[in-house]
Amino acid sequence: QVQLVESGGGLVQPGGSLRLSCAASGSVSSINVMGWYRQAPGKQRELVASISNDGSTNSADFVKGRFTISRMNAKNTVYLQMNSLEPEDTAVYYCNARTGVIVKQYYWGQGTQVTVSS
Repeated sequence: QVQLVESGGGLVQPGGSLRLSCAASGSVSSINVMGWYRQAPGKQRELVASISNDGSTNSADFVKGRFTISRMNAKNTVYLQMNSLEPEDTAVYYCNARTGVIVKQYYWGQGTQVTVSS
């Protein structure tokens, strides 16, 4: 089992920045990939960015170089640095961890609200 706890959300003005953190605990040695998803009201949950154990990353097109995902393995923590935030980025952001190779399991944090508004 893996437990995930997010922090760092809040209210920010357009053009501002936020950094989200996600701390993993439990069976952290079994984690292969960690990432961030988001879900806006009335929309499906979508991938923002992910990072594998080898440091390779994957990000959505809408990130457009504005967001950066990073991972501190020693602290079992993943970060999402978000710059140049837009009102369209308003959503609940969820941390995700994937374990297993053939049989994969996915774990989710409780979510943290990000609101971009003037």
